[in-house]
Amino acid sequence: MSERLHTGRVLVVEGKYDAARLAGLTDAMILLTGGFAVFSDKKRQRLLKQLAEQNGLILLTDSDKAGFQIRTYITNLVGEEHVVQAYVPAMPGKERRKAAPGKEGLLGVEGVPDEVILRSLRQALGSEADQPAAPRTGRAVTYTDLYDWGLSGTAGAAERKYRLLGALGLPPRLSKKEMLEVFNRLYTFEQLDELLKTAEQA
Repeated sequence: MSERLHTGRVLVVEGKYDAARLAGLTDAMILLTGGFAVFSDKKRQRLLKQLAEQNGLILLTDSDKAGFQIRTYITNLVGEEHVVQAYVPAMPGKERRKAAPGKEGLLGVEGVPDEVILRSLRQALGSEADQPAAPRTGRAVTYTDLYDWGLSGTAGAAERKYRLLGALGLPPRLSKKEMLEVFNRLYTFEQLDELLKTAEQA
């Protein structure tokens, strides 16, 4: 298999099976649209805008009509200057987990061979491919910090996490891994620690 792709951009895909597949091919932060759910999820839209401005996005959607609708919507939402477009070819077939092919009979991102996905990402990124992310200022947030802040692994963590994500205007259903990645894209440890102290005093 080809070497993993390194990029500081955020990779946007449609669903969890696409994300699971891409996690083995790149160290990029991967964010889901939840299919068409992104059209009505205001918090996920806001997060996409923030990440697009700060890091830039790579859009990798299925090659069917729905994939192109989602791609066009996000590009218009965040501004095409913040996006690079990666395309998988229209390959007939079905994913192994599915009983029947999709409506258009095409493989989704999760079903396309690794080398095809990596080639499409490298072509989209051009000279940016394998460039390290810009250096951070301030300390990164860790899983230990999430525990210390009472956002993971402690009594009442789910409620505190939901409340904080709501206060920050972030999607409340972010997984622990997504939450950590989003925090590290948008904040330093020091900024978040200060926000949490202020919230506790309010």
